[in-house]
Amino acid sequence: METKLNKRYPLEVADIIRYSRAELEQSRRLCAVQLKAMDAIESCRTVDAGGHLNRCNACGHQQPSYNSCRNRHCPKCQYIKQEQWVDKLKGRLIPGRYFHLVFTLPQELHPLYYINPEGCYDLLFQAAWEALQNAGRNPAFLGADVGAVAVLHTWGQTLTYHPHVHLVVPAGGLSEDQVEWIRSPKKFFVPVKALSVMFRGIFVRYLRKLLDEKKLKLPKGFTGFLPLKEQLYQKNWNVYSKKAFGGMNSVLDYLGRYTHRVAITNNRLISMDNGKVVFRYRNYRKGNQQGCMQLEAVEFSRRFLQHILPSGFHKIRYFGILATAHIHTKREQAISLVGKTIWLPQLEGLTAYEVLYLLTGRDPMRCPLCKKGLMMRIRGLRQVE
Repeated sequence: METKLNKRYPLEVADIIRYSRAELEQSRRLCAVQLKAMDAIESCRTVDAGGHLNRCNACGHQQPSYNSCRNRHCPKCQYIKQEQWVDKLKGRLIPGRYFHLVFTLPQELHPLYYINPEGCYDLLFQAAWEALQNAGRNPAFLGADVGAVAVLHTWGQTLTYHPHVHLVVPAGGLSEDQVEWIRSPKKFFVPVKALSVMFRGIFVRYLRKLLDEKKLKLPKGFTGFLPLKEQLYQKNWNVYSKKAFGGMNSVLDYLGRYTHRVAITNNRLISMDNGKVVFRYRNYRKGNQQGCMQLEAVEFSRRFLQHILPSGFHKIRYFGILATAHIHTKREQAISLVGKTIWLPQLEGLTAYEVLYLLTGRDPMRCPLCKKGLMMRIRGLRQVE
């Protein structure tokens, strides 16, 4: 019997994983978190996940509704979570301009990171924030206590492994005595070259400590810390910096796109024929030019699974004056000094149904056939074991 699906797109990531899974499991050694994510994505909004049967109270039309998997790596389960998180963030951010910084690692570190995701991703967050904090506190640059919202990404547009963190930073900071809001220059937050050198130095220092304490597994071909350090110092580490966002609306729009994003969304998939997947991507090196790439389904799934995060890992973090520990102290002081009105969350305490109705203006309970009645639950549908 064919598995029934609730599908919005003709081709979904779940279809590709379902098609290539047997070959993938034979050719690759997958960890428990990857296998769990595959199970969740494949069963999401299908009869395998269970659900309930609805019937219109006006025309009698019946329609099944299958459960979502709620896995954070599923392309179909992030919209409501994303909107609720962004809405909650409205009351947390400091009003005003923001800068966007990206801290990226050299390719030489990718093998080490891939086999030590939790410890190495923590290190990336720590080194990026410490570099930014040191630069912000430097009297020659800003001389202020700064803050940031940091988001981890591990992919490029073609699903390649590319660990980096995006930091959204208020365009200023608190003075040492916390009685003044010191604004940053309009075109840059702190000098990027100095920040890049700091980032490299801090990162290498913490990496050596982890290796000395034998807290990391070593990849094949690893010849020791000193040869790796020499390779890393031969490269220029360039922290990417964008000009300040226009205001709170721009910040929230940006964060909404990036925070709950998965490696690839279903709307980028074009086709799958004879085991080959075609999808769209953007080439940022060629001015955001859009192109198409073709991969074997097994290779597509392998690349996708590279970006499954460790269980319980927090990929969104708050630092400095935006940290949870300072939400009622330094952050409130900064808001009073900036002198602008903060936004209050609108979706807090609402159910997923109420959030969807408020955001789309469409009643999910309305009968899709007669458009008059409401779809009422008449019985549950058992989850397939």
